[in-house]
Amino acid sequence: MQKLIADLKASNIGEIRTNERLAPYTTWKIGGPADCLIIPHSKEQVAASIKFLHERGVPWTVIGRGSNLLVGDKGIRGVVIKLGNALDTLRFEGAMVYAGGSYSFIKLSVLAAKEGLTGLEFASGIPGTVGGAVYMNAGAHGSDVSRILKQAEVILDTGELVVMQAEDLQYAYRHSILHTLPGIVTEAVFELQVGDRNEIAGAMAAYRDRRLRTQPLQLACAGSVFRNPEGGFAAKLIEEAGLKGKRVGGAEISMLHANFIVNTGEATAEDVLTLINEVQQIVEQSYGIKLVPEVLVMGER
Repeated sequence: MQKLIADLKASNIGEIRTNERLAPYTTWKIGGPADCLIIPHSKEQVAASIKFLHERGVPWTVIGRGSNLLVGDKGIRGVVIKLGNALDTLRFEGAMVYAGGSYSFIKLSVLAAKEGLTGLEFASGIPGTVGGAVYMNAGAHGSDVSRILKQAEVILDTGELVVMQAEDLQYAYRHSILHTLPGIVTEAVFELQVGDRNEIAGAMAAYRDRRLRTQPLQLACAGSVFRNPEGGFAAKLIEEAGLKGKRVGGAEISMLHANFIVNTGEATAEDVLTLINEVQQIVEQSYGIKLVPEVLVMGER
């Protein structure tokens, strides 16, 4: 690992940090160290990093803003690529929006609204990156990425840069082909529609007010923990099972929203995983429904 790190530092592919604790890079504020953390400063450095690691057979993981992510207490072996501002780009061409992979999905929705473009209102409460949203087919309020994505530029794990059309991504509920085809989304092209600015602003304000009333945004969390089962809502099942407020260590099922697990201060990944497992068991015993986690779990326990 020492030789690898020395070679990385000599390769001009960004900032290199060793044994870097990952908790500060996640919205849950949980997670052990990465053996090596690369912070590229450009798309070229992202591509060069991946090509470098691929040629040497070194495993790597990518993180954006760290939402929807649980990092194990023992951290992540190998190399973690933290996108930071490397892909933080945005431009509008009529109703077409070109957004870099590390651009804030929430900020994108706000700026699209100011341009009088409709189609991204649902993103106003999704605290991740454009790349993460494309990867997960992020959605809310009856809409998702698959409805507006035109194409995505992706650096594959070989370092090759490809352009994938929306149909190539094989979208399903909170799923894309990128779950099995490792790569990094460097840019997404969204096709929106011209709309009424007042109507767009009104819809986003309503979403924001509802979010503030019903979600524990003042505490460290990762958004919805479980996918909604077909024809139902995970939060409703968890609440009806009497699990609001249930706690393991520093992890607690929110009293505001039962599909949120909050870090009350000193939660570990093991606390969260234990709580997730207990929720799954109790809901399945009560209703015969096995809840599927929506959060990505990475690293060692």
